[in-house]
Amino acid sequence: MINRLQYESELWAQGLTAIAGVDEVGRGCLFGDVVAAAVILPVGLVLEEVNDSKQISEKKRDRLYDQILEEAIAWSVGRVDSTVIDTINIRQASRLAMKQAVQGLGVVPEYLLVDAESVDLNTRQTAIIRGDSLSQSIAAASIVAKVTRDRLCAEVWESLYPGYGIAVHKGYATKVHREALKELGPTPLHRRSFLKGLFAEQQKLF
Repeated sequence: MINRLQYESELWAQGLTAIAGVDEVGRGCLFGDVVAAAVILPVGLVLEEVNDSKQISEKKRDRLYDQILEEAIAWSVGRVDSTVIDTINIRQASRLAMKQAVQGLGVVPEYLLVDAESVDLNTRQTAIIRGDSLSQSIAAASIVAKVTRDRLCAEVWESLYPGYGIAVHKGYATKVHREALKELGPTPLHRRSFLKGLFAEQQKLF
């Protein structure tokens, strides 16, 4: 049984109360923004079902998303679009989205727990590999980021660019998505830097 409050408990024991979990989603997509979230949960709060957003069903994520926003002391989302991703690369864009999310919090965090990354701020922080599975705060941030991005895919981007299946594959490089790209060409929200390799591979295949 994973103790998802191990990192938080050690910091609470030092008297810190504003601990923000930070995570991003959409790093591997061909389309759309990379979205990050930062969440500060109350000291001692236990959310039994919270886990890495990829490990839980959409229905459960939606329910936990509502619970997290209700319980959180503060939460915030950062988004970086495809043109910036193409300009500065996906890793730097992910870090920028994380920075935006932290800066958007209504409460100044005393400490950051970050999923396998560093945030470019003068705030004490720990990068945790597989943090979305090991820290409740990071898992909560991963759920907020994932639900935010999935809803953008289903409710905004799908209607802007029908025919690509964005609501279903969420911008990942599925067969349906690749075939739609071949047929319709890229939209303004596609990441050009991600498509170069994709079409080079396809040319080799034919």
